[in-house]
Amino acid sequence: MEYKNEIHKNMHNINTFQSYRNEVCLRGTDEEGNDLTIWFDSYDFLKWIDGEKLEYIKENLIKHIQTK
Repeated sequence: MEYKNEIHKNMHNINTFQSYRNEVCLRGTDEEGNDLTIWFDSYDFLKWIDGEKLEYIKENLIKHIQTK
């Protein structure tokens, strides 16, 4: 599958979380220090970020921290 106009960015220093109506917002800076804001559909965000995925993220983070 080919994605047209796909953008790859890294969000660093998340400094704002906002939930408004049916949307969730994360704001921080990108890999170049520029402001970056991402909006998600709240329902899709909650459906996608379930307990199993959160546990997987925690496990990988612990492994990363232990290798430092």
